[in-house]
Amino acid sequence: MPRRGVARSRARGFGYLGLLFFIALTAASLAALGQRWSAAAQRERERELVFRGQAIARAIERYAAATPERPAYPQRLEDLVEDRRSLRPRHHLRQRYADPFSGEPDWELIAAPPPATGFIGVRSRSDRPLLMSQGPDGQAVERANGLQFMAQALPARAATP
Repeated sequence: MPRRGVARSRARGFGYLGLLFFIALTAASLAALGQRWSAAAQRERERELVFRGQAIARAIERYAAATPERPAYPQRLEDLVEDRRSLRPRHHLRQRYADPFSGEPDWELIAAPPPATGFIGVRSRSDRPLLMSQGPDGQAVERANGLQFMAQALPARAATP
């Protein structure tokens, strides 16, 4: 009889060891999955940053092109959402896009070169490292605030008499 009890306790020991091995394997799998999800979320934030930054840059270009005499740049982001410089308001940007890294529409505005006033581009305020190594323009970039989204400079138009 004692022999059966010893065999049974050994079987319990192997069962416990198997359970510990299963838990360790599951934890390692979940850790790897969490890293993949984190990297996928980071890539999605980076894509969204590029999309929103380029949309704002195009809106700045449309805003400047809508000025009759010489290109005038917006003073704040709200000017792109609702341009009230004419009788009928224009909407160069559908909404104030939030920075995907901060979650707030708190973009850093890049000032237009003198003598113009306003801003000609935006960049993120976040200094988080990026997974991408090159920006959309092909320049090397390491951090989110290294991506600058600039409007193409418009030539000054001659005033019509």
